[in-house]
Amino acid sequence: MIDIVVPAEQEGTKAVLKHWLKKPGDRVRIDEPVVEIETDKVAVEIAATANGVLAEILVEPETDIEPGRVLARISESGGSVEAGSNTEPVIAAPVPQRADHKPDTGQLPPGIRRLLAEHNLQADDVAFRGDRLTREDIEAEVARRASVQTTGVRSIPHDSMRRRIAEHMVHSVRVAPHVTALFEADFSAIIAHRNANKADFTAQGANLTFTAYFIAACVEAMKVVPLVNSRWYEDRIEIFEDINIGIGTALGDKGLIVPVIHRAQMLSLLEIARRLTDLTEKARTGKLAPADVQNGTFSISNHGVSGSLLAAPIIINQPQSAILGIGKLQKRAMVCEAEGHDAIEILPMAYVTLTIDHRVLDAFQCNAWLTRFAETLESWA
Repeated sequence: MIDIVVPAEQEGTKAVLKHWLKKPGDRVRIDEPVVEIETDKVAVEIAATANGVLAEILVEPETDIEPGRVLARISESGGSVEAGSNTEPVIAAPVPQRADHKPDTGQLPPGIRRLLAEHNLQADDVAFRGDRLTREDIEAEVARRASVQTTGVRSIPHDSMRRRIAEHMVHSVRVAPHVTALFEADFSAIIAHRNANKADFTAQGANLTFTAYFIAACVEAMKVVPLVNSRWYEDRIEIFEDINIGIGTALGDKGLIVPVIHRAQMLSLLEIARRLTDLTEKARTGKLAPADVQNGTFSISNHGVSGSLLAAPIIINQPQSAILGIGKLQKRAMVCEAEGHDAIEILPMAYVTLTIDHRVLDAFQCNAWLTRFAETLESWA
């Protein structure tokens, strides 16, 4: 018998088993997807680890799972075995039921009980046609009830990704005192550089976006205040040498995901742009691998792309110590000094914020980091 187990996942997140793609008794091939799991960051298909028959499913859908947990077993022989052997495939046999049968809640799988509780339903509230109460039966009842609610109100059940994002956000606010500092930055220099180099970058397979400049400027700012690239523990603070920068990427109604540019301190602007191009495409097509969202040490929220001038505080992606916010790029009249006199210029400006965990960082460190970040953008050669 060969075990199918949960792989290592991003630290700080939970996973839930979403769907079985095979049922007991089905033949499977090595590397063929068998089950789908989901975290608040990414959905992952787990493949068969051997050729044979799916002999036993050990975990029901909608059950929380942890790394290393055995989900199912594959019989490599694919044939029958002696009764009582621990390698005998376990295949659920249908149980005859009366048409009016209602299940005993105490006998239901944990995932089904949890789904009922989430929607304030009892087992006998839900009609079912098969041999047992299923997730689909519950979802059908939820949809039926939503359709007869008061006109103008639509009820949308939470999916697992939205629930886990919510848990992650509440945890961050609960454990970390959030403080936000606000600066503004002149984008004139990076706009000029981008206009001069965008075509060349495109020819080399990289979409040169402003985000690439933000990542490079973050690396420069970390040289001034390395403590921003750190993690709080009750007895210590750990400061990381590698600067792994996560970029918040919107997924529409599903929420957002944070792919990571690893070891940004080792990359040129071109290399940063190439990695961003690749990760953004993967995120929007649902092809991110677990490694693409793991081990972030700092995050950027470019909320300005959707029109926001300022967002504060932006919730820190725990267990990180800070998060950068970039507001909408906007032409503004600015008072500048020219030949010893004040003058008004129209400049492309954006608000930039750094939200910090005040357990780790103080205001002067936060401001020093933002000062260097803005200087890097404004003096880009």
